[in-house]
Amino acid sequence: MAEYTIILQSESHTIAFANRLAKLLHGGMVVYLEGALGAGKTTFCRGVIQALGHAGHVKSPTYTLVEPYDLPGLQVYHFDLYRLHDAEELEFMGIRDYFTPSSLCLIEWPERGSGMLPKADFTVALQHIMTERALQITAHSAQAETLLTVLMADE
Repeated sequence: MAEYTIILQSESHTIAFANRLAKLLHGGMVVYLEGALGAGKTTFCRGVIQALGHAGHVKSPTYTLVEPYDLPGLQVYHFDLYRLHDAEELEFMGIRDYFTPSSLCLIEWPERGSGMLPKADFTVALQHIMTERALQITAHSAQAETLLTVLMADE
């Protein structure tokens, strides 16, 4: 399991790092996003989604649980499970249908869906440190470890 930590000094730095990661992501991958409320999870997702070609607004799926983005050659699903009361609810919404070889799934608050979600390729953990944010990215698959090595080499 490979890890990389970076200090992000602003929202624009968060988006810039998300853009860099987006260039390496592809269909079939799952990314968990962890951190307290306001840590920058949705900002990070916005950076990824826009870097992949979405030109419009990226809204938080807090109330809808999932927002789909149909991009050229890739379906992106942005989940926010904060308001999920029971992981079993995911089964009723057909959660398994979202995880396909042609979809990228970005999941905020994945611990709320524990037991119902597939294993992540990456976990992105964001944490406030005074006026900055620490971002720790962890690779959980051999493929993700290779991509993380590429990402770190670009630093």
